[in-house]
Amino acid sequence: MQKGKINVTSENIFPIIKKFLYSDHEIFLRELVSNAVDATQKLKALARKDEFKGELGDLTIRVDIDKENKTITIRDRGIGMTAEEIGKYINEIAFSSAGEFLEKYKEDINAIIGHFGLGFYSSFMVAKKVDIISRSWKEGAKSVKWSCDGTPDFSLEEDDTKERRGTDIVLHIDDENQNYLEESELEKLLQKYCKFLPIPIAFGKEQVWKDGKYEKTDDDKIVNITEPAWVKAPSDLKDEDYNEFYKILYPVAEDPLFHIHLNVDYPFNLTGILYFPKIKSNLDIQRNKIQLYSNQVFVTDSVEGIVPEYLTLLHGVIDSPDIPLNVSRSYLQSDNNVKKISAHITKKVADRLQEIFKSNRPEFEKKWDNLKLFIQYGMLSDEKFSERANKFVLLKSTDDKYFTLDEYQTLVKPNQTDKHKKVVYLYTTNKVDQYTYIAEAKDKGYDVLLLDGHLDMHFINKIESTLTDTRFVRVDSDVVEKLIEKDEKRESKLTAAQQEALTPVFRSQLPQDGGFYMVNYEPLAETQLPIKITQQEFMRRMKDMGQHSGMNFYGDMPDSYNLVINSNHPLVIEINEKVEGALSADIKAIETKIAPLSEQLNKLQEQNKDKKEEDIATADKDLIESIEKQVEVLNTEKETKLNDFGKEEKLVKQLIDLALLSSNMLKGESLNAFVKRSIELIHK
Repeated sequence: MQKGKINVTSENIFPIIKKFLYSDHEIFLRELVSNAVDATQKLKALARKDEFKGELGDLTIRVDIDKENKTITIRDRGIGMTAEEIGKYINEIAFSSAGEFLEKYKEDINAIIGHFGLGFYSSFMVAKKVDIISRSWKEGAKSVKWSCDGTPDFSLEEDDTKERRGTDIVLHIDDENQNYLEESELEKLLQKYCKFLPIPIAFGKEQVWKDGKYEKTDDDKIVNITEPAWVKAPSDLKDEDYNEFYKILYPVAEDPLFHIHLNVDYPFNLTGILYFPKIKSNLDIQRNKIQLYSNQVFVTDSVEGIVPEYLTLLHGVIDSPDIPLNVSRSYLQSDNNVKKISAHITKKVADRLQEIFKSNRPEFEKKWDNLKLFIQYGMLSDEKFSERANKFVLLKSTDDKYFTLDEYQTLVKPNQTDKHKKVVYLYTTNKVDQYTYIAEAKDKGYDVLLLDGHLDMHFINKIESTLTDTRFVRVDSDVVEKLIEKDEKRESKLTAAQQEALTPVFRSQLPQDGGFYMVNYEPLAETQLPIKITQQEFMRRMKDMGQHSGMNFYGDMPDSYNLVINSNHPLVIEINEKVEGALSADIKAIETKIAPLSEQLNKLQEQNKDKKEEDIATADKDLIESIEKQVEVLNTEKETKLNDFGKEEKLVKQLIDLALLSSNMLKGESLNAFVKRSIELIHK
């Protein structure tokens, strides 16, 4: 028997492995099974070269649990090792100082396994002792056994227990990791890390349902798929095959929309299948769905930072031997090959979408509502993708018609160009709530887009910045005549003085909570609504974006609305006549008192307009202040009379409630009162 020490400078290597890799200790199984696969693949390569002339036989890798002896064994029938090879590959650890190693990788400890040839030594994260029993494929080779108890001391001796080539790794599980002796725990790890390895892996026996219970059979339970769809040629696969593989990856998911089969061998190696899932609006639940592999060995499903963020909305598999298997995400993010792969995938995704759009536009439009979020997200976050996507990104109208950016501009430019030569794209965020405004716009021959998606507000900001002389305006942001300003003008039937008098009347019946209202007048057609409620485009858009992005500066501000009164509508004229009939004498009397005061105030202000504050006589200051207070009192008296009249006038309240109702803003108690009032008015 040979005894010796593993060739490391520090004797603390095993405590370091246990301590600093503890958070990632489950990867021991991945490392050992991957080693077994490598050994088997090497034997197959020797056979292809005719260097190995024996029978390959059953190459299945077996993972066994012995609960009684508290061991896990990983057994392969690969090339095996001689005593000399064990000395070379196991006893020589490829770094000079554990202390140097620890200092260098203390911030990136997950990078060490594999990078330093420590794959096998990950077994000591869960085992207090490890045995290697191996027999080389070489003619005349003898079985050897290597043992180590977690110290630099090891033993190596001939062993006659192994009659066939290959290697058995026997882990004597320590007290802290007894959970790995449970079949369910080990099968979970095999499914996670080894599900698509290219050599069959047997773990336990198949079960059948018999006499009301499951019974084990003599057939091995193979836990992996050795030839997953992504390693096959696209020409050998049908759409059903791709969908079937998607179900293997995501058993409870809906069928995907499209797929992309990646197959590159220069300037890097890359295979994989990416799927477009049905994406609605929630970005967060879609992440961590792309699985990253290296030679069919699972690496991670947390690919943010490895591929562009918007690509994390896709599902599927990426496999590349050029992606280091055992490194952290921070390493992957800075790796040049990974960056090239990321850029290539971006291009392939854009090319595939363009291809589908050109070859089958009706199908593309049919699936647009599910593709929209992904494409918009990509355009907002990746300029190169955005340039390509400009060819196939679609705008959807309220009539359920779809247009490219160029097509839509051609459609609306003749009729929706304002007097400032800007093309106005009208849009709605809710076809039901904003129906009245949409109908008015369509009556004028305008087209209205439906922008009700999660990223639409951010998206239209981007489009406005790239298209010249183009702006988006929500259909309820102003009266229809002012949405797209023309040179047309219409006279008002109310004078400025009459409008001023009516303002307190209408303000008296405005909602007292839920926002701030500005009252203004527009000389609209008599056939249009008497009152409309609009919301200024900029502020509303900022509030919408703030709610979606979490930036609540605008979102926390109170809503601001415009109460637009149609100064030509018969009902508004009727209210004005009622005001003048009921209050004309009172208002005239107050205004008669105000007139000389205002004249006197104007003279005083004219006399002192060129003087500094300190040069104005005290008597003049006192007189100005006194007159201003008298005018304020008289104006308040006038406004109070108008306000009191408005509070008692049911028609005023009815018109305001109708405006609120058409904007979907009349609810609860106010809606109930409106219904009762409507019945009273009809009954009369």
